[in-house]
Amino acid sequence: MNALSPLLAELFDIAAPATAMDASLTHAIDIKTKPPGSLGALERVAHQVGRIQQSATPDLARPAMLVFAGDHGIVAAGVSPYPQAVTAQMVHNFLRGGAAINVFCRTHGIELEVVNAGVAADFSSQALHASLVDIPVARGTQNFLEAPAMTREQLETALAAGAARVGAHASRGTRMIGFGEMGIGNTSSAACLMQRLSGLPLAACVGRGTGVDDAGLARKAATLERALAAYPHTANEMPDPLETLATFGGFEIAMMTGAYLAAAKLGLVIVVDGFISTSALLVAARVSPAVLDYCVFAHASDETGHRAMLDILGATPLLQLGLRLGEGTGAALAMPLIQAAAAFLREMATFDGAGVSDREATGQ
Repeated sequence: MNALSPLLAELFDIAAPATAMDASLTHAIDIKTKPPGSLGALERVAHQVGRIQQSATPDLARPAMLVFAGDHGIVAAGVSPYPQAVTAQMVHNFLRGGAAINVFCRTHGIELEVVNAGVAADFSSQALHASLVDIPVARGTQNFLEAPAMTREQLETALAAGAARVGAHASRGTRMIGFGEMGIGNTSSAACLMQRLSGLPLAACVGRGTGVDDAGLARKAATLERALAAYPHTANEMPDPLETLATFGGFEIAMMTGAYLAAAKLGLVIVVDGFISTSALLVAARVSPAVLDYCVFAHASDETGHRAMLDILGATPLLQLGLRLGEGTGAALAMPLIQAAAAFLREMATFDGAGVSDREATGQ
């Protein structure tokens, strides 16, 4: 596949955060009124956030969650126990405020935006809804058993659209952002992306998704094996990540990929959710590895393949709650912890400032 258009290539030319402050950040964390290391993983997160923002007083203002929704042509092959119509029904549920992601965002003061990336439904009746951004690339992707999921033009449209949504939130003051998804059939897309970009056997990548039984799982795996075999040129040792995304991805996954890259380019703290969201990040990391330096991994999903994908990315998740819902729910639950990590670095007293003796002062 040809290189990115000049506009996208410039946007996605990402630099890793500078390491010049690393020693001072470590010192700032160590002199807080606590035994060294006693805040565990929060100290690692505080250091990462400080490095991203190049500040010992980091601010994670206006946390935002963008949920991208899209339909998948592969559903016609029977890979999901749910009908495709559920995608649109769940988008309406998001807009009514009734889904888990709505509850978690309300609870923690997270801005929620629902993006119609390519649902097979008309949302014109919801055009004025404050939470909806209705920018579908098309009404669902092609069935990748028969043809690539999307064209090159559709892929670039989706990447640019995801990047633009992140830019819109950054311009409103967002410093921490997470991405969720909704799309019946999208675990099939994610499994194929993972297999091609990792080289692992498909069995290590494909799971039950929305809850297929044993027979359904076997049928899903066999279907995806046939789909992968139809595109042998994507099976080389260094597959083109964008061609792989266009072949097997969904519009919501493609928009998330663009969103990850743009968020890193803008220096935002990125909170990574579960299996589908991480598959989009896997693509983004193959385009620009530095994107990973801006990512905090929320949790380890119970969906088959997610832990292996986290290992591929060298990720240490904050939570292990047995989640496999998607929607960005794990990321929304982790955001308060990340805010707490930034807050202790910014606000917690030092031994000197509080007049508290540290270990050296007591000779212990």
